[in-house]
Amino acid sequence: MKRFITLLLLISFGVIAYAGDVARKGTTGADQLLIPVGARGIATGGAFISSVTGLEAIYYNPAGLDITRRTEGMFSQMSYIADINVAYFAAGTSLGEFGSVALSFKSIDFGDITVTTIDNPDGTGATYSPGYLTAGLTYSKIITDRVSIGANFKVVNESILNTSATGFAMDFGVQYRFEKNITIGAAVKNIGTNMQYTGTDLQYKVDVPGGAPGSTKGVFEVATEPFQMPSFFELSVGYDFQFDKDNKLALAGTFVNNNAFEDQMRFGLEYGFMNMFYARAGYNVQTENTASSLYDLTFGAGVDYKLTDGIGLIFDYAFRQVKEFPNPNHVFTVKIAVQ
Repeated sequence: MKRFITLLLLISFGVIAYAGDVARKGTTGADQLLIPVGARGIATGGAFISSVTGLEAIYYNPAGLDITRRTEGMFSQMSYIADINVAYFAAGTSLGEFGSVALSFKSIDFGDITVTTIDNPDGTGATYSPGYLTAGLTYSKIITDRVSIGANFKVVNESILNTSATGFAMDFGVQYRFEKNITIGAAVKNIGTNMQYTGTDLQYKVDVPGGAPGSTKGVFEVATEPFQMPSFFELSVGYDFQFDKDNKLALAGTFVNNNAFEDQMRFGLEYGFMNMFYARAGYNVQTENTASSLYDLTFGAGVDYKLTDGIGLIFDYAFRQVKEFPNPNHVFTVKIAVQ
């Protein structure tokens, strides 16, 4: 029965993943949903979909949230590209047999951008900063001794001055653990509504055709094109090598199928010493047009320090080289865990 449930979930995810139109490649919006979070996940190339746990599972596979069965708080800061910074905060707790729940917020800081107009193409002297925010509510539950499931419900908002677009999306995930350190997992991400920009900055006052001289002008709003979110499907397998009580090596590989950009293969490894010190690496490659990929190798490290018997402080760092941009991504994450 357990195997049947897992197989049914995986088949359902696969059907959803292939239900899209490949003609959507390069046409979706809300690309902030594609920006990963958490130094551990980024350092391992986003490959540990089958075994990621705790708050970092919210982005990668919400099925892993309930595995740790503890209360956690997490803050992550990433220097992205073109002087853009990404901040992420999440907090979650276990509710016993009911499962685990968490709240998360991701915001993007673009800095100040010069306002330009038709009459002042070099700038008016004023500046603005777009606001990109994603807020999520996550639920996860261990349904058997080997199977866990989870869902993440998100509100996505983009605003530029007085113009904005809002959408709703969901992520679904499942993880299955075998007896001999083998895990498999699947996740479907960003299944949601279309988004469309509206607002007063798109409104114009013009003379009404055929109107009497001196009559009140009409207000017209430019109709923007709706856009879809970048949904995709991930299927992952992982294996843990437990050499002895102090040395552990975890390996994982993930296939990413989507209809918004090229399919990918992701590989990651994590070496742990004394359950305290960690070294990580990852590699991403596109199955087609490999030269167009912005990211490939990633590296990172982490420390999991037990402050007391029930409280832990975790610090992680990740480095990701970006092609065509002079500065790499630097990611810092701090977590507090209470058992």
